[in-house]
Amino acid sequence: MRVYEAAKKLNIKSSILLQRLRNLGLDIKSNFSTVSDDVIEKLEHKEIPPKTIETKDRIPKQKKVKIEEKPTIEEKRKEKQPEFVSAKKKELIEASLPQKLKGKKRYYKKAPKEEQEEQLSKIQIGKNTTVFEFATMLNIDFSEIIQKLFSLGVMVRKNDFIDLDAAKIIAQDYGVEVEEKTLEKTIMEEFEAPDDEKDLQPRPPIVTVMGHVDHGKTSILDAIRHTHVVAKESGGITQHIGAYSVNYNGKQITFLDTPGHEAFTEMRARGALLTDIVVLVVAADDGVMPQTIEAINHAKAANVPIVVAINKIDKPNANPDKVKQELSHHNIMPEEWGGENLFVNVSAKNNIGINDLLESILLQAEIMELEANPNKRAKGIVIEARLDKQRGPVCDVAIQEGALNLGDSIVAGIAYGKAKVLIDDKGKRIKKATVSMPVEILGLHEVPEAGDVLFVVKDEKIAKSIAEERKEKYKASMQKKTTVSLETVFKNLSLGQLKELPILIKSDVFGSIEAISSSVQKISTQEVAVKIIHSGIGEITRSDVNLASVSNAIIIGFNVRPSNDALKLANDLKVEIRTYKIIYDIIEDIKKALSGLLSPTIEEEILGRADIREVFSVPKVGNIAGCYVTYGKVTRNSKIRVIRNGVIIFEGSIASLKRFKDDVNEVTSGFECGIRIDKFNEINVGDQLESYILKEIQKTL
Repeated sequence: MRVYEAAKKLNIKSSILLQRLRNLGLDIKSNFSTVSDDVIEKLEHKEIPPKTIETKDRIPKQKKVKIEEKPTIEEKRKEKQPEFVSAKKKELIEASLPQKLKGKKRYYKKAPKEEQEEQLSKIQIGKNTTVFEFATMLNIDFSEIIQKLFSLGVMVRKNDFIDLDAAKIIAQDYGVEVEEKTLEKTIMEEFEAPDDEKDLQPRPPIVTVMGHVDHGKTSILDAIRHTHVVAKESGGITQHIGAYSVNYNGKQITFLDTPGHEAFTEMRARGALLTDIVVLVVAADDGVMPQTIEAINHAKAANVPIVVAINKIDKPNANPDKVKQELSHHNIMPEEWGGENLFVNVSAKNNIGINDLLESILLQAEIMELEANPNKRAKGIVIEARLDKQRGPVCDVAIQEGALNLGDSIVAGIAYGKAKVLIDDKGKRIKKATVSMPVEILGLHEVPEAGDVLFVVKDEKIAKSIAEERKEKYKASMQKKTTVSLETVFKNLSLGQLKELPILIKSDVFGSIEAISSSVQKISTQEVAVKIIHSGIGEITRSDVNLASVSNAIIIGFNVRPSNDALKLANDLKVEIRTYKIIYDIIEDIKKALSGLLSPTIEEEILGRADIREVFSVPKVGNIAGCYVTYGKVTRNSKIRVIRNGVIIFEGSIASLKRFKDDVNEVTSGFECGIRIDKFNEINVGDQLESYILKEIQKTL
């Protein structure tokens, strides 16, 4: 008998049974490991007695503790007596003081430093925190805070609002850390608070279907739901994430259908964060492909268990064993090989093994013991959002915890509103969306971003405040944003010895991406490098622009164009999009940009020399050298060095260059001139002046 079956029989959790079996010295690896019937019988007999012994032992121990803790009447008197005496003393001292000093003692009363350090380590203040409130939080007199603010150049009264930066500086003197208290933080703390075990109930699993393009992900979902979604998609390839709820044997399963091709890599990564179980679809006739490996990495990064569906087993060249062999290289192994992954052979076309797949998903979910609190405020993740011409902003959400009711005030990213209409995956209007349920929501004031966390708040006023707080933060970050382009990127990345040019490549076919990537990386040197942050097939989308904006990258499109939304966003975020039809042009442009990133070499060019034949001293001006240009020319904007007996004694710049009282820009060989050197007067007859300039020679690759 397997561990999870034994746990069902004993009516205990699988994790508890695993621990008990390991304590008995048995080598049990997972829930799928087998256990002998003798061991289960022993455990079955031991189940009842330990509970009764524990409960018997517990009751008297608790009572004893309570009895021992009660203090006697004499002890109470002893404790109260010194407090009473000290209070009397204080009253007598207060009465004997002059009228001016009466009642002032309380302002100087402070808690011991040790107590303050123990009690205070962090405090939270908001925008509307007054000086008096801040002083109260620090357990000190408000006049002290006013004095410290005055020393910082800030004039305030006790009821004025305190600036966050000033509060942080002052709090450091008392060894206290200040955090900004926002409405969003307060509400998120409520959601993050652990739920009571009594409130937790089993919830349906959220399943993501992943795999290589054309391996049959949507066909499997189509077979499960008995609908024809594939026919609706252009070219039979899924273009967006869809969420669907399925009822099998009275139990619900929610499926997320993520696109399989590389253009939507980030969408797949976002889907993996939502999911509890990944169904990895691999074609029996095709085997493991690059996007299959990518899907495995996403699932492993999200720490999500994988159920493998080997599709197209009805084909004559199908080889499921080969698929298992290839997957074993990526640590995905079936139970019969000693692994922990469930493998199911299916054919979406002929409806073979679909029920086995659903049973395997429910079995995996049962082992995971998925639970959530359905009675709290709802929290979910936006799968997809769009602007409908007739209905306004629409967003598809998967509920992670709680229940979303019709009319609830909601926030998602910088969007807020009310859940005016709730529509389930069948297209029916509903009044309540429960845990793990996909739902379409109408009623937001604007369109949120896919991947934003949606949560319910008390009322729309709070929702609006949170959305405005987020907008302010977004605007502040946008003001710091600099323009990204091939012309300016080397200026933005000029710090540091190793420099990078981040680029994002989009193309019409995968082969072009490989050609561009390999050509671009060949240009890179030890000093300067090209960093490809993302590459994909298809048009340039909003998500590409967002990624480029965050990474300070340039988007390069080969035989593809940006969508209207992407173009608009690129203008707002100041991200450069360059489109090409010839790979050679891409390489040339990147070469030019990288040449700008290379540190230039500085070379010295000697323009001319002049001999000092006379020195004229002018009051309030300084010494002026009467010179004769012997070689080349001397220019007004050039650098100058003074050479005496073949040794350089000074290097600087020319303050003035004259010929017969007239200022000139240059004097050529064979002519006389007057030169005044800036900040240097120690010149003698016979010295040589050398005119030169420093030139930056740009390196090329």
